[in-house]
Amino acid sequence: MVLRIFQPGRPGGIAIDAGEASAILPSDTVWIDLLEPSREEERLVELTLGLQVPTREEMAEIEPSSRLYQERGAVFLTANVMSGIEAGDPVSTPVSFVLTPEHLVTVRYADPKPFRSFAAHIQREPSLCGSATMTLIHLLDAIIDRLADTLEVVQSDIDKTSRTIFRRGLQSARRRGRMSNDTLQELLLRIGDDQDLLAKTRDSLASMGRLMSFLSLPHHIREDRELREHVKSLGRDVASLIDHSGFLATNISFLLDASLGLINIEQNAIIKIFSVAAVVFLPPTLVASIYGMNFEHMPELRWLLGYPYALALMVMSAVLPYLFFKRKGWL
Repeated sequence: MVLRIFQPGRPGGIAIDAGEASAILPSDTVWIDLLEPSREEERLVELTLGLQVPTREEMAEIEPSSRLYQERGAVFLTANVMSGIEAGDPVSTPVSFVLTPEHLVTVRYADPKPFRSFAAHIQREPSLCGSATMTLIHLLDAIIDRLADTLEVVQSDIDKTSRTIFRRGLQSARRRGRMSNDTLQELLLRIGDDQDLLAKTRDSLASMGRLMSFLSLPHHIREDRELREHVKSLGRDVASLIDHSGFLATNISFLLDASLGLINIEQNAIIKIFSVAAVVFLPPTLVASIYGMNFEHMPELRWLLGYPYALALMVMSAVLPYLFFKRKGWL
């Protein structure tokens, strides 16, 4: 693996092989991006900064004191960031940010899209990488924008699921049709996918909210009033996204209940059909059983119209219960 560095005024990142004996970081380096770093890469960064880079085990800690702290003039921030959304396998992975007055170090073991998009944005606007603090804030902005886009995707899918459940269910009821088992199973799977994606997004938003609250403390960003205001604005954005994610979670819970209710209705309709069929065919079976007995002295046994009479009686005994159920609205 190689680490990438970004410098102010440069169109893009530079890859450095930390395994070379002469490897050294340029003095004007602003952002050091460590993606699945090797021990050589970590050692090179630690020698440059005079700080210990968080290990993968330390990044997995969930205590706020282990994720947000200040040490030897540097601010250590760890938050969960979404990745793998494009591939349909979303995961929430911890990413560490180490902010010093001159450098920003990011340590990650996944490749979320905001990092790639922000690196491409720097190529178009190198001024975004003017300082370590500015780079961190714009990178966090890209991450929060990505989370907002994810919530929009979830909301759009929730709307599609809602239309499928209610509009199609209404049309099926009008045509006296039934939603297929495949359709019902697809609804449940779609709701499950939305819930999984939303849960990971909310986890990422919660960690970003804690990060923004810690970063907005006055002694963490001192050099620029505009940057401090930007951090506060990002904090408000995260708070609003958390509220919106709660609204979407409520909608998903409602759709799940509606889907299960629809399944119960379909099951009850099937059971009702079997129940009515049993009741309708019970009287003809009784008539056929009576006239199928082989007793010698039966009044209708030698009657010329006995057979048509039995058939008519069986038909009448089946039709009358059906008409009764129909009039009561049970069918």
